[in-house]
Amino acid sequence: MTTGWTPRPPDAGHPQGEHLPELEIPPPGRQRRWTVLLRLLLLLPQLIVTALLGIAAFFVTIVGWFAALVQGRLPDGIARFLGGFLAYETRVAASAMLLVDQYPPFSFEAPGHPVRIELRPGELNRLAVLFRLVLMIPAAIVTSLLQYGWAAVCWVFWLITLVLGRMPTAAFGAVAAMARFRMRYQAYVMMLTSAYPKRLFGDAPPAAALPAQAMSSGTRPLVLGTPAKVLIVLLLVLGIVVACASPTVQVSDDDWNDSSHAPTAPATTAGSEGPETALIRTS
Repeated sequence: MTTGWTPRPPDAGHPQGEHLPELEIPPPGRQRRWTVLLRLLLLLPQLIVTALLGIAAFFVTIVGWFAALVQGRLPDGIARFLGGFLAYETRVAASAMLLVDQYPPFSFEAPGHPVRIELRPGELNRLAVLFRLVLMIPAAIVTSLLQYGWAAVCWVFWLITLVLGRMPTAAFGAVAAMARFRMRYQAYVMMLTSAYPKRLFGDAPPAAALPAQAMSSGTRPLVLGTPAKVLIVLLLVLGIVVACASPTVQVSDDDWNDSSHAPTAPATTAGSEGPETALIRTS
């Protein structure tokens, strides 16, 4: 398991171009209640930094798209930056989702942090790169629905973790599966892998006994029980409800404003706003 960004390591039995990115998170454990209580406040500087870096990553991805279209792979410099950003952003997201208690460092490299990702960049299909925006639509819809659903019930997970001092196993599995799918989607969009994001509902149970190192991991493999899978379905359903309700509420507000002859704000679409905005508008 790599602790950061390792460009093109040995094959290790996987076709490099089709290697599915992996997420390493330790099993659910005790968390300090005061850090759970103040989690978003503590992460505010991290969220600002990731937002700024995300803007840079957006433009670097555009440059990488043109380069990959010509070369059939990302240049090393672009791959290192995007891979480092994805690792850093994933650590911040895992902390915000209450998957770990340890505070993420302000660094692309974090060898001692329990949240790590494994990326093995390789050759890219130029045709798949050309139509990347079209191909990523199904995974983008699933990721958006999960984020909308999470925004609707995250306070429940926060309250449970605050009371118990740890995240229940079923909730941890569902949230970890969401975080892993989101990371794999981002890696696909950034062309850090040609493997399409998959296995939202976890991995198949291992056929043989796992080594001690794998048993200490909560996500490799990520084997989900029925309660965790039910929670994932619930997040998707809630995401659909929130996504469908947002434009309905916007139309109702506009109608009310028109009837009162008050100036109205420009209409926005559900896809152009974040889950938090959708929650505010539907409440």
